[in-house]
Amino acid sequence: MASVSIKHLGKDVPAKSGVARILGDVSLEIADGEFLVLVGPSGCGKTTLLRCIAGLETATRGDLFLDGKRVNDLSPAARDIAMVFQSYALYPHLTVRENLAFGLKMRKTPAREIASRVQEAAALLQIETLLDRLPGALSGGQRQRVAMGRAVVRRPRAFLFDEPLSNLDASLRGQMRVELKRLHARLGATMIYVTHDQTEAMTLADRIAVLRAGTLEQVGSPTELYLKPANRFVARFIGTPEMNVVDGKIAGERFQGTDFSIPLSGYSEGDATLGIRPEDLSIVDKGDAEAIVDVVENLGWESLLHLRIGSSELTARVETANAPKPGSGVSLLFRRDRIHLFSSQGTRLP
Repeated sequence: MASVSIKHLGKDVPAKSGVARILGDVSLEIADGEFLVLVGPSGCGKTTLLRCIAGLETATRGDLFLDGKRVNDLSPAARDIAMVFQSYALYPHLTVRENLAFGLKMRKTPAREIASRVQEAAALLQIETLLDRLPGALSGGQRQRVAMGRAVVRRPRAFLFDEPLSNLDASLRGQMRVELKRLHARLGATMIYVTHDQTEAMTLADRIAVLRAGTLEQVGSPTELYLKPANRFVARFIGTPEMNVVDGKIAGERFQGTDFSIPLSGYSEGDATLGIRPEDLSIVDKGDAEAIVDVVENLGWESLLHLRIGSSELTARVETANAPKPGSGVSLLFRRDRIHLFSSQGTRLP
């Protein structure tokens, strides 16, 4: 396996106005055996970055290193990186066994070794019974296992995944997340994974890199990004449902929003944005603000309360057994040690 080093990588493409910048100045170190997830809104550059690592696109500037060796000028095949696509990209006229073996045959691998590797990958991904079927006879989840198996048999230096689960239904996505976790644990492989799915990012990653408009906003463990987002963008992007944010100002040892205020100490006065996650709002007898329950979403064990405090809208997460009815008045307590404050420019206040 390999470490991946990205240094000041940029990518520009022609546009009507001249040049459009897809990636600005991206620098990122990915350790040997790490599972790194790239997330960000559509058009942020995450797939472009992945394709640059694979060699499918050429960076406009910057450098890429695998195990310390610069690979900018190497072809995709010479980089020895396997990529798994959203579309499966299986040959429909070949059986599963033949699909798995195809890349090895192209590399003129001995037949006995091909058979051994195919059997090993099939066992790892639990697709032994599918080896003689055509892709058209497989379910979406089975096809994705075959696509991953085709990468596994190569024993590449690193695996790249471009939203591989986005075509699957919710239940299958959950199953495949578990399989990917197991695959990473068994192979100890370097994996770089692109997704827009919050749950995939939080459950799969050793670290998450958040991109916006071609720029890295923050890189850290899922827990770090969730509990200590670097700015308002990361705070709202990481977490489902997203963090509540309220614009206001800090004055007189209080945060003052339009419709409520909360005691806070240790901050300089001025415009600020308060952020708090839904699970850090509690319903109590006497809290910080009085709210009206607008909508209740019953999710089984827990419910989401959509609340109104004057013109402000907040979401709280509570146990369904304790959920009030729509139209009820409730008193909200803001958990002090979980409040996030951001400047008017969106940066985190210390």
